[in-house]
Amino acid sequence: MDWESAARRLAASTAVRPESRWYAPVATTQRHRFVRRWWARDTADDGKPVWVLRDGAADPEQWLRTAYSDSTLVTRVGPHHADHADPGQTLVRSSDRYSTSSSTLPSLVLLMYRSGCITDTSRVLVTTGSGYGTALACARLGEDQVTSVDVDPYLVSAARQRLADAGHHPRLEVCDLTKALPDGSYDRIISTVSVPAVPVSWLEALAPGGRLVTTLARTGLIIVADKNSDGGATGYVAPESAGFMSARHGEDYDAILTDNAPGWQHARHAEGETSTGRYPLTYVPDTWDLRSTLELLLPGIEHRQHTADNGSRTVYMLHRDGSWARATASTRHELPTVHQGGPTRLWDELDRIRTWLVVDGELPVRGAAVTITANGVVTLSRKGWTATVG
Repeated sequence: MDWESAARRLAASTAVRPESRWYAPVATTQRHRFVRRWWARDTADDGKPVWVLRDGAADPEQWLRTAYSDSTLVTRVGPHHADHADPGQTLVRSSDRYSTSSSTLPSLVLLMYRSGCITDTSRVLVTTGSGYGTALACARLGEDQVTSVDVDPYLVSAARQRLADAGHHPRLEVCDLTKALPDGSYDRIISTVSVPAVPVSWLEALAPGGRLVTTLARTGLIIVADKNSDGGATGYVAPESAGFMSARHGEDYDAILTDNAPGWQHARHAEGETSTGRYPLTYVPDTWDLRSTLELLLPGIEHRQHTADNGSRTVYMLHRDGSWARATASTRHELPTVHQGGPTRLWDELDRIRTWLVVDGELPVRGAAVTITANGVVTLSRKGWTATVG
Protein backbone atom coordinates (compact mmCIF):
# COMPACT_ATOMS: atom_id res chain seq x y z
CA MET A 1 0.00 0.00 0.00
CA ASP A 2 1.51 3.33 -1.11
CA TRP A 3 0.15 5.35 1.77
CA GLU A 4 3.05 7.84 1.66
CA SER A 5 2.01 9.24 -1.73
CA ALA A 6 -1.63 9.34 -0.64
CA ALA A 7 -0.72 11.17 2.59
CA ARG A 8 1.34 13.73 0.67
CA ARG A 9 -1.59 14.39 -1.67
CA LEU A 10 -3.84 14.83 1.36
CA ALA A 11 -1.34 17.25 2.90
CA ALA A 12 -1.16 19.22 -0.35
CA SER A 13 -4.95 19.63 -0.40
CA THR A 14 -5.42 20.42 3.31
CA ALA A 15 -2.25 22.05 4.63
CA VAL A 16 -1.83 23.56 1.12
CA ARG A 17 1.73 24.91 1.42
CA PRO A 18 4.75 22.65 2.07
CA GLU A 19 6.11 25.33 4.40
CA SER A 20 2.99 25.09 6.57
CA ARG A 21 3.74 23.70 10.03
CA TRP A 22 0.90 21.22 9.49
CA TYR A 23 2.07 19.92 6.13
CA ALA A 24 4.59 17.43 7.50
CA PRO A 25 2.27 16.04 10.20
CA VAL A 26 -0.42 15.28 7.61
CA ALA A 27 2.07 13.99 5.04
CA THR A 28 3.71 11.57 7.49
CA THR A 29 0.74 10.31 9.53
CA GLN A 30 -0.82 6.98 8.54
CA ARG A 31 -4.50 7.85 8.74
CA HIS A 32 -5.53 4.41 7.51
CA ARG A 33 -4.05 2.87 10.69
CA PHE A 34 -6.44 4.94 12.80
CA VAL A 35 -9.53 4.04 10.73
CA ARG A 36 -9.43 0.36 9.93
CA ARG A 37 -13.19 -0.12 9.67
CA TRP A 38 -15.95 2.42 9.24
CA TRP A 39 -19.65 2.82 8.53
CA ALA A 40 -20.66 4.13 5.09
CA ARG A 41 -24.06 5.44 4.05
CA ASP A 42 -25.81 3.25 1.50
CA THR A 43 -29.25 2.08 0.35
CA ALA A 44 -30.52 -1.47 0.82
CA ASP A 45 -32.18 -3.48 -1.95
CA ASP A 46 -35.59 -2.54 -0.54
CA GLY A 47 -34.73 1.16 -0.79
CA LYS A 48 -34.20 1.73 2.93
CA PRO A 49 -31.22 3.87 3.98
CA VAL A 50 -28.60 1.86 5.85
CA TRP A 51 -25.14 2.05 7.32
CA VAL A 52 -22.87 -0.52 5.66
CA LEU A 53 -19.68 -1.79 7.29
CA ARG A 54 -16.48 -1.18 5.33
CA ASP A 55 -13.41 -3.20 6.26
CA GLY A 56 -10.14 -1.72 5.08
CA ALA A 57 -8.20 -4.97 5.12
CA ALA A 58 -10.82 -6.61 2.89
CA ASP A 59 -10.35 -3.96 0.18
CA PRO A 60 -6.96 -2.22 0.50
CA GLU A 61 -7.51 0.00 -2.57
CA GLN A 62 -10.77 1.36 -1.19
CA TRP A 63 -9.14 1.70 2.25
CA LEU A 64 -6.32 3.81 0.82
CA ARG A 65 -8.66 5.91 -1.30
CA THR A 66 -11.11 6.54 1.53
CA ALA A 67 -8.65 7.05 4.39
CA TYR A 68 -6.67 9.69 2.50
CA SER A 69 -9.66 11.60 1.21
CA ASP A 70 -10.59 14.83 2.94
CA SER A 71 -13.75 13.36 4.39
CA THR A 72 -15.24 12.35 7.73
CA LEU A 73 -15.29 8.61 8.34
CA VAL A 74 -17.99 7.44 10.74
CA THR A 75 -16.61 4.79 13.08
CA ARG A 76 -19.47 4.43 15.56
CA VAL A 77 -23.26 4.56 15.12
CA GLY A 78 -25.24 4.60 18.36
CA PRO A 79 -23.42 2.03 20.54
CA HIS A 80 -22.15 0.09 17.50
CA HIS A 81 -18.44 0.56 16.80
CA ALA A 82 -17.26 -0.58 13.38
CA ASP A 83 -14.32 -2.40 15.00
CA HIS A 84 -16.76 -4.75 16.74
CA ALA A 85 -19.23 -5.30 13.89
CA ASP A 86 -19.65 -8.61 12.08
CA PRO A 87 -18.44 -8.80 8.47
CA GLY A 88 -21.15 -7.59 6.11
CA GLN A 89 -23.22 -6.09 8.93
CA THR A 90 -25.62 -3.25 8.17
CA LEU A 91 -27.56 -0.87 10.41
CA VAL A 92 -30.80 0.84 9.47
CA ARG A 93 -30.35 4.59 9.23
CA SER A 94 -33.15 6.26 11.17
CA SER A 95 -33.92 9.57 12.80
CA ASP A 96 -33.23 8.19 16.28
CA ARG A 97 -29.90 6.55 15.43
CA TYR A 98 -27.00 8.98 15.31
CA SER A 99 -23.34 8.58 14.51
CA THR A 100 -21.47 8.82 17.82
CA SER A 101 -17.81 8.86 16.81
CA SER A 102 -15.77 9.48 13.69
CA SER A 103 -12.45 10.44 12.21
CA THR A 104 -13.09 14.09 11.34
CA LEU A 105 -12.14 15.29 7.88
CA PRO A 106 -8.50 16.41 8.08
CA SER A 107 -9.07 19.93 6.72
CA LEU A 108 -11.54 20.61 9.54
CA VAL A 109 -9.12 19.28 12.17
CA LEU A 110 -6.50 21.67 10.79
CA LEU A 111 -9.00 24.54 10.78
CA MET A 112 -9.65 24.00 14.48
CA TYR A 113 -5.93 23.70 15.25
CA ARG A 114 -5.10 26.81 13.26
CA SER A 115 -7.89 28.70 15.01
CA GLY A 116 -6.14 27.78 18.23
CA CYS A 117 -2.94 29.54 17.08
CA ILE A 118 -0.88 26.64 18.46
CA THR A 119 2.77 27.56 19.05
CA ASP A 120 5.81 25.32 19.37
CA THR A 121 5.56 25.44 23.17
CA SER A 122 1.78 25.08 23.54
CA ARG A 123 0.46 22.47 25.95
CA VAL A 124 -2.72 21.28 24.27
CA LEU A 125 -5.76 19.28 25.25
CA VAL A 126 -7.62 17.75 22.30
CA THR A 127 -10.38 15.21 21.80
CA THR A 128 -9.53 11.62 20.88
CA GLY A 129 -12.07 9.94 18.58
CA SER A 130 -10.08 7.72 16.23
CA GLY A 131 -6.80 9.19 17.48
CA TYR A 132 -5.85 10.68 14.10
CA GLY A 133 -6.16 14.31 15.23
CA THR A 134 -4.13 13.46 18.32
CA ALA A 135 -1.44 11.95 16.09
CA LEU A 136 -1.27 15.18 14.08
CA ALA A 137 -0.85 17.20 17.28
CA CYS A 138 1.92 14.85 18.46
CA ALA A 139 3.71 15.11 15.11
CA ARG A 140 3.51 18.90 15.29
CA LEU A 141 4.40 19.42 18.96
CA GLY A 142 5.78 16.23 20.45
CA GLU A 143 3.87 13.81 22.65
CA ASP A 144 4.84 15.46 25.96
CA GLN A 145 2.75 18.54 25.11
CA VAL A 146 -0.41 16.64 24.14
CA THR A 147 -3.29 15.42 26.31
CA SER A 148 -6.22 13.71 24.59
CA VAL A 149 -9.59 12.79 26.13
CA ASP A 150 -12.72 10.85 25.24
CA VAL A 151 -15.74 9.59 27.18
CA ASP A 152 -15.49 6.16 25.51
CA PRO A 153 -13.02 3.74 27.17
CA TYR A 154 -12.72 1.63 24.02
CA LEU A 155 -11.86 4.64 21.86
CA VAL A 156 -9.15 5.70 24.28
CA SER A 157 -7.74 2.17 24.48
CA ALA A 158 -7.74 1.69 20.70
CA ALA A 159 -6.26 5.14 20.07
CA ARG A 160 -3.53 4.51 22.65
CA GLN A 161 -2.44 1.36 20.84
CA ARG A 162 -2.60 2.91 17.38
CA LEU A 163 -0.73 6.00 18.51
CA ALA A 164 1.94 3.77 20.08
CA ASP A 165 2.24 1.87 16.79
CA ALA A 166 2.89 5.25 15.15
CA GLY A 167 5.55 6.08 17.74
CA HIS A 168 3.47 8.50 19.83
CA HIS A 169 2.79 8.18 23.56
CA PRO A 170 0.75 11.23 24.61
CA ARG A 171 -1.35 11.39 27.76
CA LEU A 172 -4.74 9.81 27.05
CA GLU A 173 -7.56 9.86 29.57
CA VAL A 174 -11.16 8.66 29.73
CA CYS A 175 -13.33 11.56 30.85
CA ASP A 176 -16.58 13.37 30.16
CA LEU A 177 -15.44 16.47 28.29
CA THR A 178 -18.16 18.58 29.91
CA LYS A 179 -16.99 17.76 33.45
CA ALA A 180 -13.62 17.72 35.22
CA LEU A 181 -10.61 17.56 32.90
CA PRO A 182 -7.37 15.69 33.63
CA ASP A 183 -5.24 17.60 36.13
CA GLY A 184 -2.97 20.11 34.49
CA SER A 185 -2.77 23.53 32.92
CA TYR A 186 -3.30 23.89 29.17
CA ASP A 187 -2.40 26.67 26.78
CA ARG A 188 -4.95 25.44 24.26
CA ILE A 189 -8.16 23.41 24.57
CA ILE A 190 -9.40 22.40 21.14
CA SER A 191 -12.50 20.26 20.87
CA THR A 192 -13.68 18.47 17.76
CA VAL A 193 -16.77 17.56 19.78
CA SER A 194 -19.49 20.19 20.20
CA VAL A 195 -20.70 21.27 23.63
CA PRO A 196 -23.99 22.86 24.75
CA ALA A 197 -22.05 25.58 26.60
CA VAL A 198 -18.44 26.18 27.58
CA PRO A 199 -17.70 23.95 30.61
CA VAL A 200 -16.39 25.74 33.68
CA SER A 201 -13.70 23.06 33.91
CA TRP A 202 -12.20 24.34 30.65
CA LEU A 203 -11.87 27.85 32.00
CA GLU A 204 -10.30 26.51 35.19
CA ALA A 205 -7.82 24.37 33.26
CA LEU A 206 -6.79 27.05 30.77
CA ALA A 207 -3.53 28.81 31.56
CA PRO A 208 -3.61 32.64 31.76
CA GLY A 209 -4.05 33.92 28.23
CA GLY A 210 -4.88 30.40 27.02
CA ARG A 211 -7.24 29.85 24.13
CA LEU A 212 -10.23 27.55 23.68
CA VAL A 213 -11.72 26.53 20.34
CA THR A 214 -14.97 24.60 20.15
CA THR A 215 -18.34 24.45 18.46
CA LEU A 216 -21.69 25.00 20.14
CA ALA A 217 -23.93 21.92 19.94
CA ARG A 218 -26.60 21.87 17.22
CA THR A 219 -25.11 24.94 15.55
CA GLY A 220 -22.38 25.54 12.99
CA LEU A 221 -20.66 28.09 15.22
CA ILE A 222 -16.92 27.82 15.92
CA ILE A 223 -16.17 29.73 19.12
CA VAL A 224 -12.63 31.07 19.58
CA ALA A 225 -11.93 32.73 22.96
CA ASP A 226 -8.91 33.73 25.05
CA LYS A 227 -8.89 33.51 28.84
CA ASN A 228 -9.12 36.77 30.77
CA SER A 229 -7.69 37.71 34.14
CA ASP A 230 -11.18 37.43 35.68
CA GLY A 231 -11.38 33.73 34.81
CA GLY A 232 -13.72 34.21 31.86
CA ALA A 233 -12.82 34.57 28.19
CA THR A 234 -13.47 36.84 25.23
CA GLY A 235 -13.30 36.16 21.54
CA TYR A 236 -15.41 35.76 18.43
CA VAL A 237 -17.39 33.46 16.17
CA ALA A 238 -15.02 32.27 13.45
CA PRO A 239 -15.98 33.11 9.85
CA GLU A 240 -15.99 29.42 8.92
CA SER A 241 -18.75 27.03 9.91
CA ALA A 242 -18.35 23.49 11.23
CA GLY A 243 -20.54 20.67 12.40
CA PHE A 244 -19.33 18.18 15.01
CA MET A 245 -21.01 15.42 16.94
CA SER A 246 -22.29 16.59 20.30
CA ALA A 247 -20.55 15.53 23.49
CA ARG A 248 -22.14 12.44 24.93
CA HIS A 249 -22.04 11.22 28.51
CA GLY A 250 -22.24 7.47 28.00
CA GLU A 251 -22.75 4.78 25.38
CA ASP A 252 -25.23 6.82 23.34
CA TYR A 253 -26.95 10.18 23.31
CA ASP A 254 -29.77 11.02 25.66
CA ALA A 255 -33.27 10.23 24.44
CA ILE A 256 -34.42 12.40 21.54
CA LEU A 257 -37.79 13.06 19.98
CA THR A 258 -38.11 9.86 17.94
CA ASP A 259 -40.40 9.51 14.97
CA ASN A 260 -42.89 7.66 17.19
CA ALA A 261 -43.15 10.49 19.72
CA PRO A 262 -46.73 11.80 20.08
CA GLY A 263 -45.62 15.27 19.05
CA TRP A 264 -44.65 14.04 15.62
CA GLN A 265 -48.16 12.74 15.09
CA HIS A 266 -49.43 16.26 15.69
CA ALA A 267 -46.80 17.66 13.35
CA ARG A 268 -47.79 15.22 10.61
CA HIS A 269 -51.56 15.27 10.89
CA ALA A 270 -52.99 18.08 13.06
CA GLU A 271 -54.70 21.03 11.39
CA GLY A 272 -53.55 23.73 13.82
CA GLU A 273 -53.38 27.30 12.56
CA THR A 274 -53.11 27.44 8.77
CA SER A 275 -51.30 30.15 6.82
CA THR A 276 -49.06 30.70 3.81
CA GLY A 277 -45.34 31.02 4.48
CA ARG A 278 -43.45 34.12 3.39
CA TYR A 279 -40.67 32.22 1.63
CA PRO A 280 -40.18 28.95 -0.29
CA LEU A 281 -39.38 25.86 1.74
CA THR A 282 -36.03 25.51 3.42
CA TYR A 283 -34.79 22.60 5.50
CA VAL A 284 -33.06 24.19 8.47
CA PRO A 285 -30.41 21.46 9.10
CA ASP A 286 -29.05 22.10 5.59
CA THR A 287 -28.23 25.72 6.45
CA TRP A 288 -25.55 27.27 8.65
CA ASP A 289 -26.66 30.71 9.80
CA LEU A 290 -30.40 29.93 9.91
CA ARG A 291 -29.82 26.76 11.89
CA SER A 292 -27.44 28.46 14.31
CA THR A 293 -29.67 31.48 14.90
CA LEU A 294 -32.80 29.40 15.40
CA GLU A 295 -30.98 27.12 17.85
CA LEU A 296 -29.76 30.09 19.88
CA LEU A 297 -33.24 31.64 20.04
CA LEU A 298 -35.28 28.43 20.38
CA PRO A 299 -32.92 25.61 21.41
CA GLY A 300 -33.88 21.99 20.94
CA ILE A 301 -36.05 21.97 17.81
CA GLU A 302 -36.01 18.67 15.90
CA HIS A 303 -36.44 18.68 12.11
CA ARG A 304 -37.68 16.17 9.53
CA GLN A 305 -38.52 16.33 5.83
CA HIS A 306 -40.39 14.11 3.38
CA THR A 307 -40.81 14.06 -0.39
CA ALA A 308 -44.06 12.52 -1.65
CA ASP A 309 -44.44 10.39 -4.76
CA ASN A 310 -45.93 13.39 -6.60
CA GLY A 311 -42.82 15.46 -5.88
CA SER A 312 -44.31 17.71 -3.21
CA ARG A 313 -42.09 18.29 -0.22
CA THR A 314 -43.01 18.68 3.45
CA VAL A 315 -40.81 20.01 6.22
CA TYR A 316 -41.62 19.34 9.90
CA MET A 317 -40.45 21.04 13.10
CA LEU A 318 -41.07 19.86 16.65
CA HIS A 319 -40.03 21.25 20.03
CA ARG A 320 -40.11 19.47 23.38
CA ASP A 321 -42.56 22.05 24.72
CA GLY A 322 -45.18 20.70 22.29
CA SER A 323 -44.78 23.35 19.61
CA TRP A 324 -44.90 21.97 16.07
CA ALA A 325 -45.02 23.12 12.47
CA ARG A 326 -45.62 21.52 9.07
CA ALA A 327 -45.01 23.26 5.75
CA THR A 328 -45.77 21.75 2.34
CA ALA A 329 -45.07 22.99 -1.19
CA SER A 330 -45.57 21.32 -4.57
CA THR A 331 -42.63 23.02 -6.29
CA ARG A 332 -39.26 24.42 -5.31
CA HIS A 333 -40.34 28.07 -5.60
CA GLU A 334 -43.94 27.84 -4.38
CA LEU A 335 -44.81 29.47 -1.08
CA PRO A 336 -45.71 26.67 1.35
CA THR A 337 -48.95 26.00 3.14
CA VAL A 338 -48.10 26.05 6.84
CA HIS A 339 -49.85 24.34 9.76
CA GLN A 340 -48.55 25.00 13.27
CA GLY A 341 -49.60 24.78 16.89
CA GLY A 342 -48.40 24.66 20.49
CA PRO A 343 -46.99 27.39 22.71
CA THR A 344 -44.69 28.83 20.00
CA ARG A 345 -45.33 29.32 16.29
CA LEU A 346 -42.12 27.71 15.06
CA TRP A 347 -42.54 28.49 11.39
CA ASP A 348 -43.32 32.12 12.14
CA GLU A 349 -40.06 32.32 14.09
CA LEU A 350 -38.18 30.80 11.18
CA ASP A 351 -39.76 33.24 8.71
CA ARG A 352 -38.86 36.11 11.04
CA ILE A 353 -35.20 35.05 10.94
CA ARG A 354 -35.33 34.71 7.16
CA THR A 355 -36.76 38.22 6.86
CA TRP A 356 -33.89 39.43 9.00
CA LEU A 357 -31.51 37.74 6.55
CA VAL A 358 -33.21 39.31 3.53
CA VAL A 359 -33.19 42.83 5.00
CA ASP A 360 -29.60 42.82 6.35
CA GLY A 361 -28.01 40.43 3.89
CA GLU A 362 -26.61 38.35 6.73
CA LEU A 363 -27.47 37.21 10.24
CA PRO A 364 -25.59 38.62 13.25
CA VAL A 365 -24.23 35.23 14.32
CA ARG A 366 -21.68 35.63 11.54
CA GLY A 367 -18.68 37.33 13.14
CA ALA A 368 -20.40 37.91 16.48
CA ALA A 369 -18.33 38.91 19.51
CA VAL A 370 -18.18 36.27 22.25
CA THR A 371 -17.99 36.86 25.99
CA ILE A 372 -17.74 33.94 28.42
CA THR A 373 -18.12 34.44 32.16
CA ALA A 374 -16.08 32.49 34.69
CA ASN A 375 -19.12 30.26 35.30
CA GLY A 376 -19.41 29.37 31.61
CA VAL A 377 -22.25 31.62 30.42
CA VAL A 378 -21.65 32.46 26.75
CA THR A 379 -23.01 35.69 25.28
CA LEU A 380 -22.88 36.41 21.56
CA SER A 381 -23.47 39.97 20.40
CA ARG A 382 -23.39 42.00 17.21
CA LYS A 383 -25.19 45.10 15.92
CA GLY A 384 -27.40 45.35 18.99
CA TRP A 385 -28.35 41.66 18.89
CA THR A 386 -27.46 39.32 21.75
CA ALA A 387 -27.99 35.67 22.57
CA THR A 388 -26.99 33.81 25.72
CA VAL A 389 -26.09 30.13 26.12
CA GLY A 390 -25.55 28.32 29.41
